[in-house]
Amino acid sequence: MPIYDYACRKCNHNFELLVISSTVPACPQCGATRLQRLMSAPAAPGKSAGVMAAGRARAAKAGHTSHHQRSNGKIVD
Repeated sequence: MPIYDYACRKCNHNFELLVISSTVPACPQCGATRLQRLMSAPAAPGKSAGVMAAGRARAAKAGHTSHHQRSNGKIVD
């Protein structure tokens, strides 16, 4: 379910909603369904890659090793 930004054409209230494609959204302030979908701001860059890399670095520093090689995606015996 994507989050969309809307502007109510009746009361000029701007808001964002998490909307299922089959539902008709309504303004939370006045209840009108005559809305204009606005351009949303781009999403902030994700942080999970950095967090995972830091976790791998800490594990390697602590001496933990893996039997999985990232270079070829195969398991090493």
